[in-house]
Amino acid sequence: MDGDRSAAAKARASVLPGQSGLFYGGAWHPGSGRIEVRCPADGSALASVSSAGQAELDQAVAAARTAQRDWKRSAPLERARLMRQAATVVRAHAEELALLDALDSGNPLKGMLFDVELGATLMEFFAGLATEVKGSTIPAGGNRLNYVQREPLGVVARIVPFNHPLMFACAKLAAPIIAGNAVILKPSEETPLSALRLAELIGNLFPPGLLSVLNGDGALGAAMAGHPGINNVSLVGSVATGRAVMAQGAATLKRLTLELGGKNALVVFPDADLDAAIAGAVKGMNLGWTAGQSCGSTSRIFVHDSLHDAMVAGLKTAFDKVALGDPADPETEMGCLSTAAQYEKTRQYIETAIAEGARMVSGGPVPDTLSGGFYVRPTLFDGVTPDMRIAREEVFGPVLSVLRWSDREAMIEAVNALDVGLTASVWTRDLQTALDAVNDIEAGYVWVNNASDHFLGAPFGGVKQSGIGREECLEELLAYTELKNVSIALT
Repeated sequence: MDGDRSAAAKARASVLPGQSGLFYGGAWHPGSGRIEVRCPADGSALASVSSAGQAELDQAVAAARTAQRDWKRSAPLERARLMRQAATVVRAHAEELALLDALDSGNPLKGMLFDVELGATLMEFFAGLATEVKGSTIPAGGNRLNYVQREPLGVVARIVPFNHPLMFACAKLAAPIIAGNAVILKPSEETPLSALRLAELIGNLFPPGLLSVLNGDGALGAAMAGHPGINNVSLVGSVATGRAVMAQGAATLKRLTLELGGKNALVVFPDADLDAAIAGAVKGMNLGWTAGQSCGSTSRIFVHDSLHDAMVAGLKTAFDKVALGDPADPETEMGCLSTAAQYEKTRQYIETAIAEGARMVSGGPVPDTLSGGFYVRPTLFDGVTPDMRIAREEVFGPVLSVLRWSDREAMIEAVNALDVGLTASVWTRDLQTALDAVNDIEAGYVWVNNASDHFLGAPFGGVKQSGIGREECLEELLAYTELKNVSIALT
């Protein structure tokens, strides 16, 4: 047994980044503070890393601005070549990066291997769009030439959350760099390790200063949002954090890209394929990917009265079968929550739901062997009404609410009653029913007879307070440019 623990410790140590400082200007630097990083599966210490203060941020911005002046004049195909090279390096280190994220975030190893592949794929996708940063000509008449060209914004700060550390780090640097910008990446202070390892692997593929990785908490994010040398702040995070970033960036009229939270509805019509809808609802929760810690999770199910009882029974069976386990184990189906705060928040929502009268159909205590980590069983509530907190607020955990409906108009009103609208999922065999629902539901990304899947090039983002802008598509690339009009009088 001691030998097994020793082997596990060695395996863990082998994937930790060699550097624990701040990466900017093409070199590693100490920070003004420290962040202690712990494994959410068992509470053990993983690493101690530097955090950046205002002085380090100022230095990183200065280096980034210097690098970007030359980078914006580089050939698009050269940018693409380096980005593809970076993606190749990421794939070559897939297993260690996935294990590092499993240890750091609590997400299962299988899901993190998928994240590595997805991150590399998005890097390649944007590399392939390098020549699509195009302008246009405008007929001006006479002896005149009028044209429009796209130019990079300058320095872009990308603030990424704890639920997909490596994938977001890879994907969110790609578009702005391909568009000709420099990027300063701030990983979550809860899960900074894979971003540090990424900087070790690909940081010096690019000109010094073009890519920076700064660890820090919300104070660093606020400083980025207000920094006059940063031209754009892009956030993947909560609605509350998005509002804060917008307020902090107002003084400099910061360009913003915000992918924020949702309270996403899955609507089951009476003619739906019940078994498929049950499977889709479970898939939509992303339990085996992030333990439900996903802004796109379909966490509200509106099921027609005629299918309600069978839907709840099927969901209970599926939830009860989900096995929790060590995130670093290749056989683990679902890991744990990533942070102590998220763990406590989720437990509080479960307690509140019971107090408000919802019926817990599936859930309960975790096995004693997992009691040292932030584990929560997939939890299913029935008897939920639209006024309950679990029907209105984003839990960001493995909690699914079932709401019964019989009147279509009242159901649509309840679906749209919230101030967020990221994703939705519609289940029906009738095309007209599907199209009518798609047109009536206020969401930026809608599946019909499907859930959770993203499609390369399809714009992902929300309406209302679920964000500003679209990602994973050409529109994301163009958002990191500005238009310049040039008018020439020919002699």
